[in-house]
Amino acid sequence: MIRAILLLMSIVVAPMSWGNLGLDAWVDHQFGPISAWISGVVFSHVSVWGISFPWIVVWLVLAGVMCSVLLSGIQVFGLREAWRLVLGRDDSPAPLGEVSHFQALTTAISGTVGIGNIGGVAVAVSLGGPGATLWMIVGGLLGMATKFMECSLAVVYRRIDQGTVTGGPMVYLPEGFRQLGWPRLGQFLGTVYAVLMVCACLGAGNMFQSNQAFHQLVFATGGVSSWFADKGWLVGGCMAVFVGCVIIGGIRSIVRVTEKIVPLMAGIYVLSAGVMLGFNAHFLPQACALIWTQAFTPVALKGGLVGVMMIGFQRAFFSNEAGLGSAAIAHAAAQTGEPLTQGFVALLEPFIDTVIICTLTELVITTASLQSPALMQSQLLGIELTSQAFTSQLSFFAQPLSIAVFLFAFSTMISWSYYGLKAWQILVGPARVKAQIFQIVFCVFIILGSMVQLKSVVAFSDACLFILSVPNVIGLYFLGPQIRARLKRYRSA
Repeated sequence: MIRAILLLMSIVVAPMSWGNLGLDAWVDHQFGPISAWISGVVFSHVSVWGISFPWIVVWLVLAGVMCSVLLSGIQVFGLREAWRLVLGRDDSPAPLGEVSHFQALTTAISGTVGIGNIGGVAVAVSLGGPGATLWMIVGGLLGMATKFMECSLAVVYRRIDQGTVTGGPMVYLPEGFRQLGWPRLGQFLGTVYAVLMVCACLGAGNMFQSNQAFHQLVFATGGVSSWFADKGWLVGGCMAVFVGCVIIGGIRSIVRVTEKIVPLMAGIYVLSAGVMLGFNAHFLPQACALIWTQAFTPVALKGGLVGVMMIGFQRAFFSNEAGLGSAAIAHAAAQTGEPLTQGFVALLEPFIDTVIICTLTELVITTASLQSPALMQSQLLGIELTSQAFTSQLSFFAQPLSIAVFLFAFSTMISWSYYGLKAWQILVGPARVKAQIFQIVFCVFIILGSMVQLKSVVAFSDACLFILSVPNVIGLYFLGPQIRARLKRYRSA
């Protein structure tokens, strides 16, 4: 973070060093090596029986399997209870907290349902083919159990000080391990998580979102010939102002926005995807067949079965954030006297985010590529590929998609600003001036994100996000049995 701040300062004090590159290209040139180094560390590969894979992705998959087994398949029997609670039928005693179940859900969904559902899916399809989608769905289903576990823990161990709630891994790790008799380990893990969360909110929850929103704007206004093409700093600056106006008001201000934006943006996107699939309905059976067959027998250039699995799982966990502990920060603020109610509500997020929305995006891309084979042979990546798929039948779809993309990016950024702020306050204290420093830095990174290229942003965002799982999943292994015991009592009541 310090290096990035110094980078921004150098932009101001040394404009002559840009040379002939232009401001956006110069920033990308400086930022690229940083993101490549961080990504290389986090996504380093290990080999087992001659099979190479990124250790961090398998770490999250194993966490999902552990939570699913420990909670006896909560993904299946928990859905009905989750919808009951979201609809306002919570009869748990003494509802403490700041926001309702629905507001906590929309805030967490606004943090997870973001550009990863549009641009991230396109990255998965580009690298792993249609077969990666099946493994994204599997990752989403596993993530439902993980989300239940971490969001339940967030309410069990949350702190409430004069009506203000603080929760999440940076709270339940120290408190949970203290009760187990290992206070130093818990404090260490909680502090590490808080530091990593501050970094992650600037990458995945900020830079990736502004980057893809900017590229969608450029695509919708003429592509490389667009007036905006080399003005990422301007678009990022405007987004930073909008975000700054909301995050100043804290969680109550954020939920007032997210509870309105989330249904709207989801509605626009699902409707648009439905229309496109209607035009290409005759390709749906073939698209579904490709997803299934290439999941197990991928084409040679896609890296083999393990490679496609890892790509699908990686994009799934980037999209729904299960195992990363981020959503637990929002769910900790829910008004409930029974921690498990928030676990049930939280398991809806991977289902909505990955199983439904990501699958819709992939089907739009695959059916469009079957209609126009040249689409997948192009050099388009990320959100530009998705945009091309949406406009393959109706060119004006770039405009409603741009609206949805901006809403996705905006809602994700304001939610992640809250996550990062809570972690920041754990580290430096709750003083208002310190909070404002963080909010300023957060808005600065919005501008940086819109100025660098997708490859650099994806590498940096993925690395910052996935490393959160290390301290968080360690906590789930040790604290998970108590959630299992609570669940048994809940079901027998």
